[in-house]
Amino acid sequence: MSDPIIRHSGKHLEFRETTDGWEYVIRPNARGCVAIFAVTDDNQLVLTEQFRPPVERNVIELPAGLAGDIPLQEDEPLETAARRELKEETGFVAKKWEMLIEGPSSAGLTTEFNTIFCAREMTRVAPGGGTRDENIKVHIVDLNDVNTWCGDRRAEGKLVDFKIFAALEVFKVREGKTEGRLWY
Repeated sequence: MSDPIIRHSGKHLEFRETTDGWEYVIRPNARGCVAIFAVTDDNQLVLTEQFRPPVERNVIELPAGLAGDIPLQEDEPLETAARRELKEETGFVAKKWEMLIEGPSSAGLTTEFNTIFCAREMTRVAPGGGTRDENIKVHIVDLNDVNTWCGDRRAEGKLVDFKIFAALEVFKVREGKTEGRLWY
């Protein structure tokens, strides 16, 4: 592929087009997106909820954020970003971390790549809620009730990010709680 044509550059996004006419978006000031499947010692999953302007609704999500988006920290390791985002958004810190799953968020739309980490052995050290420009609500849900709880939120008119369910299934397989198979 030849060099893309930059159609528009904003503060956080750049709109590009290939010479063949394929349009896509990149985040020029970030090196990746991280999400955290955060499980407490008593098997509760920590989720977040916030209003997302592109879909004009509240969205239930895994705690998440960008890596390398802070000036002078462009080479921030993904796990470091995940640790920062977990504490910032939920008030939790974790002792045990492992990469759970990774992949493109929407390969036809963006170059953005998501890495989901599993965080365990957690302690709550702050209330969370995100930075001052975010208004994040923290939810703590029993792992056995995630599907029902998310269904109830959907019935309330909220959107539920499917990455919650993908991470839950990978987590269950790794924990030996299902007979499913991982594809990688």
